[in-house]
Amino acid sequence: MSGSRGRKAAILLALALAVAAAGWWFDLPGRFGWREDRNEALTLYGNVDIRQARLGFRVGGRIAEALVDEGDRVAAGQLLARLDAGPAEDAVRAAEAQVASLEAVLEKLVAGPRPAEIEQARAAHVERQADLENAELAFERQNQLRPSGAASQANLDQATAARDMARARVESARAALRLLEDGTRPEDIAAARANLDAARASLAAARTGLADTELRAPSAGVILSRVEEPGAIVASGDVVYVLSLEAPVFVRAYVGESDLGRIRPGMTVEVTNDTEPGRAHRGTVGFVSPVAEFTPKSVETPALRTDLVYRLRIVVDAPDGSLRQGMPVTVRVPRPAAEAGGG
Repeated sequence: MSGSRGRKAAILLALALAVAAAGWWFDLPGRFGWREDRNEALTLYGNVDIRQARLGFRVGGRIAEALVDEGDRVAAGQLLARLDAGPAEDAVRAAEAQVASLEAVLEKLVAGPRPAEIEQARAAHVERQADLENAELAFERQNQLRPSGAASQANLDQATAARDMARARVESARAALRLLEDGTRPEDIAAARANLDAARASLAAARTGLADTELRAPSAGVILSRVEEPGAIVASGDVVYVLSLEAPVFVRAYVGESDLGRIRPGMTVEVTNDTEPGRAHRGTVGFVSPVAEFTPKSVETPALRTDLVYRLRIVVDAPDGSLRQGMPVTVRVPRPAAEAGGG
């Protein structure tokens, strides 16, 4: 008899466990926040996204000033810190001087030779022609006297050389005059313009480097940490401040595959937290992930597809600081009838 009672107790225990397991399985939608009843409100659970910016200088140098501290609230564009700007200012001045020098070179090439320079070259050409005429007369005299022996061969050779040199000087003076009259070559002007453009680009880079010695807040928020202090030498990209971005507030929640059709971007939802459960914040669904999460790719049977969940991003309007980053929240999606009536 005792054995029979033991078998009955084991059977009853097995039935109780089976009922409990079935209840747990069929209550999966409730744990993920959705129900089979499509007419009731949908409740989802999630967290406020943590949004931080790690701020640093784009250039390296020595920190001269750190103007805000941990816990300070800052506005977009507010100055947070400065580097010693001396090296950057020197680089700007050097680049400005280089630009001014190359501008003068370009202006000179575009203007071409001055009239006085052309006249000077023309006078030099006339002078060389006169020298050539005198050299040719001297050569003729020596050449005529040579047959009679009145002039030596050496004198004739000197006269010949002087005449040839005078002719070469005339050609040189004529070529120099022609160059001045033709003006500057277009290729030289183009090269000068290219050099000037390069110098101006260097100047712009130097001015950008000077501007980058100031660190400004990219948006409004609260300083979470101040990593470096005045006097510290930092490299480009080193973190100086960590900024918490308070607005807009993003909530990350998940919806089951069976209720995915009830969620659409742009719909209005209510967001509450455990601190003030009776105070609802108005939110808007801004993003629905196209990719399922938390389910292996091998799970493809119709019975198990309800385990698929999809990530949502909800943007909360007019945050007042009551929704802090990382805080767990509850998201309530209105009933389809209420949505239709509200539309």
